[in-house]
Amino acid sequence: MLNLERSSGLLLHITSLPGPFGIGTLGPEARRFCDLLALGGQRCWQILPFGPVTPYMGYSPYASPSTFAGNDLLISLELLAGCHWCPITPAALTRIDEDFVDFDAVCRIKRPLLEQSETYFFAAACDDELLKYEHFVQEHAGWLDDYALFSALAEFFDTSSWASWPQPIAQRSAQALEEWQRRLAPRVRYHRFIQYLFFTQWQSLKRYCNERGVLLVGDIPIYVTFESADAWANPGIFEHDPSTGEPARVAGVPPDYFSETGQRWGNPLYCWHAQDGGLHPDTLAWWVARIRHHSAMVDMLRIDHFRGFDSYWAIPAQAQTAVDGTWEKGPGPAFFEHLKSELGNLNLIAEDLGIITPAVEELRAQAGLPGMKVLQFAFDGDSSNSFLPHTYCDTDCIVYTGTHDNNTTNGWFYGGEIDDATRAYVMDYIGTAGFSDFHWNMIRLAMQSTARLAIIPAQDVLGYGEELRMNRPGTLDGRNWSWKLRGNALTPDHMQRLRRLGCLYGRIPESPAA
Repeated sequence: MLNLERSSGLLLHITSLPGPFGIGTLGPEARRFCDLLALGGQRCWQILPFGPVTPYMGYSPYASPSTFAGNDLLISLELLAGCHWCPITPAALTRIDEDFVDFDAVCRIKRPLLEQSETYFFAAACDDELLKYEHFVQEHAGWLDDYALFSALAEFFDTSSWASWPQPIAQRSAQALEEWQRRLAPRVRYHRFIQYLFFTQWQSLKRYCNERGVLLVGDIPIYVTFESADAWANPGIFEHDPSTGEPARVAGVPPDYFSETGQRWGNPLYCWHAQDGGLHPDTLAWWVARIRHHSAMVDMLRIDHFRGFDSYWAIPAQAQTAVDGTWEKGPGPAFFEHLKSELGNLNLIAEDLGIITPAVEELRAQAGLPGMKVLQFAFDGDSSNSFLPHTYCDTDCIVYTGTHDNNTTNGWFYGGEIDDATRAYVMDYIGTAGFSDFHWNMIRLAMQSTARLAIIPAQDVLGYGEELRMNRPGTLDGRNWSWKLRGNALTPDHMQRLRRLGCLYGRIPESPAA
């Protein structure tokens, strides 16, 4: 159950913050956004996964080479410039203020400066700072050692497709691991240092947010990518074709609202079940470590594609689409019972969208996790639709006007996703005859619902159209994941309007007249 009073918040990924250097970071712009949230009485800041991103995966935060590591592009050079050991100055940084992140350009500009910062640190940091670095390396060795070596190897072989590496290191023979650790020691140290910077800045931002009453809501995909340190370092917990080392079957979802041919994600599938009929102990141990790690980073954690814990769509690896997959049995209630026995209360959110069966709903209830309600899915003409606010029997849920995978609210309403009859039904349900400020009508509907938590994408607060949505699922649109706020687009006036709605509908502990 949500350990949270009735409240609301905004959805905005770190990269979408209005950073002046081409991409949002963990620096001053993140603190300014937190201050705006506090001004508007918004209790929660929901982000997307914060792992490293790659060009061959379209810089998607849901397809990372590590589920544990942090994205180096989120490191604030402005904060680095404030360190006594770092001679980088903000004046030397290239300023870019656009509607979309040019990830390629950011990489070209930022990564050489990060490399310089490592040299400066080990040359000029004081003993106390070096001890903090060493403590970090030791504390996170369980994932950091593998990730740092994997990253160095991926650079050396010019590919993170580890199955194509020489067999001894692809299969992690002890001799090969020792040899490559020694051979690539400078780059291994660099990747450890970058993670030290990321996690130091992250924890500083989390403290800043929590001190101002703002909670961070994180997000992890249920699956990891095959071309990742996770799959390379833990081959025993994933399904592999023994003859090739590649996955025999891959993850995805069948045809749904977003795609007529489904979505073939291509992720390796977990070995959930042991030969004795129980759950695979190595898979369970890895998941415990994963949830423990992320729970230390955020205050609540959304798990994408929750239904995969009940049953999951397994697609033959050679299939080009998701149409020919089959449903397989997931780990079920025993998985969450094990997590609770190891970690205590789970402050998790279940992304229970898509093809949801009674069995999935029962699993979520047994696990005691809140689910999601998306208003854009509510208006199919059926008054019993479970996304319509009047049907929310369970208040322990989170309502969204839309998610990162949806169109913006105005893009959905004014564009071609719904017809005139549906548009009229929406307006009748809301109780308005006017088309102006439609996004605020939907925000009001979310705020007045009985859902414990209401989350609004920042684009909806600003009334943006379809061109500024975050993602188009199942597409390779070059602007997926790259939308970014400009300068001072989100203002105190926007936040005061949110505060007024929060007070009206009991999401802020103030009187409506305040």
